[in-house]
Amino acid sequence: MSLTVSNDLLDQAKAGEVDDAAFVTCVRDSLPYAWSLISDLVKEREHTGAEFADNTVPPPDEAARGQLLRALASDAMRGALERHFGVRLAFQNCHRVAVFDPSATGAHAEFVTARSQILNQTPELIDC
Repeated sequence: MSLTVSNDLLDQAKAGEVDDAAFVTCVRDSLPYAWSLISDLVKEREHTGAEFADNTVPPPDEAARGQLLRALASDAMRGALERHFGVRLAFQNCHRVAVFDPSATGAHAEFVTARSQILNQTPELIDC
């Protein structure tokens, strides 16, 4: 299961639109590793003023890897995280998460190319 959804949030969804803040809270509480990694990258990018900050360290275990995959593979979760943090997210392989300033369109466009994906490949990542 991707998220641990409270009864209140489930009732909200059944009744109509879900409050973005409540959904973000659900993502944060359900996927703490993914939340922490993205949150730390946001802080790093803001601190350095760089166009983006990225993670190149593999997750500590498969559960953490699964959290990243779930958070970034879901359009709803990814969009909510982008809105909450005011960034654009990108993802390569099974753990290279990047947080972009929304104005860094060139850097983002380069990061998501096939060329960048291929250059990011290593034998250690063959089965991630």
